[in-house]
Amino acid sequence: MRRTLLGSALAAPVLLRPAALRAQEVTLRLHHFLPAVSNVHRHFLQPWARKVQDDSGNRIRIQIFPAMQLGGAPPQLYDQARDGVVDIAWTLPGYTPGRFPRIEVFELPFVADRRAAPNARATQALVSGPIAEEFRDVHVICAWSHDGGLIHAKREVKTLEDLRGLKLRFPTRQAGEALRALGAAPVGLPVPQVPEALSQGVIDGAVVPWEVVPSIRLQEMVRHHTEIPGSPTLYVASMLLVMNPAKYAALSPEAKRALDANSGDVGSQLAARVWDEQGPVVAEAARRRGNAIIEITTEERARWQRATQPVIDTWLAQMRERGIDGGALLEEARTALARGA
Repeated sequence: MRRTLLGSALAAPVLLRPAALRAQEVTLRLHHFLPAVSNVHRHFLQPWARKVQDDSGNRIRIQIFPAMQLGGAPPQLYDQARDGVVDIAWTLPGYTPGRFPRIEVFELPFVADRRAAPNARATQALVSGPIAEEFRDVHVICAWSHDGGLIHAKREVKTLEDLRGLKLRFPTRQAGEALRALGAAPVGLPVPQVPEALSQGVIDGAVVPWEVVPSIRLQEMVRHHTEIPGSPTLYVASMLLVMNPAKYAALSPEAKRALDANSGDVGSQLAARVWDEQGPVVAEAARRRGNAIIEITTEERARWQRATQPVIDTWLAQMRERGIDGGALLEEARTALARGA
């Protein structure tokens, strides 16, 4: 009997070990708004999730739900992560205009770089530093801004005059104000709604970066693509990968280390690479279809920059009204962009 009890006691840790390991595992649900065929899903979110899983020794498993499969609309993604409806969300602060005023500094016309990599470094630097309070109700995994967006339209756009009255979808408040200053008729829409809006004549085109074009088949719906040369560029949109704070706090130390190792600058640069690498690929595909890719002249670019300067002035005045030093924030952003270039 004594030998039996002793044997049972020795065997117990072996029987309990798998259960203990399973107790340390966690499955996180990541929600976003683009389809599974999108470049961000395939080239950023999936590789990032696999890297976190591998680095955690399988303590973290991340299930990705694209195209709003868990319900809701794109503007609700931030709150879904905050409230624990989902564990992680990829979202744009600009989908809720005016709610996150500080990060708009990167979305002002002719402030950000044409390339995603320096934009991502600068955005991450400010989100983890001087504007961290803006996102204090979530755990920010990483933040970035994409490369320079361009105008995709049913008709040719080469000059300010060509923009007059053109109904263009915009992603953020400041992009909309910039288009209005240029004479266009801006229409605010989350990007998944662009195809239907185009087919119904609600819009004549959209401003988006090259990267997103194939996921909404935009190159099949319009034939003219207008690029803005050089840096700073007309517009970019800022983005966040955010997590429910309670879910993050509940992770084991080992799991937190794996997630943290793939957060911050590491995560933001992985994201930026998608825009910088896939943009030229998509542009070439559009060119092969016979679509027209136009680059406005440097003289025309200067006209656009002068026309949109009042958008920056208005934003600075709005920040003063909200007790925010927009001038200092703009200087910090430009310094961070120059440092990241």
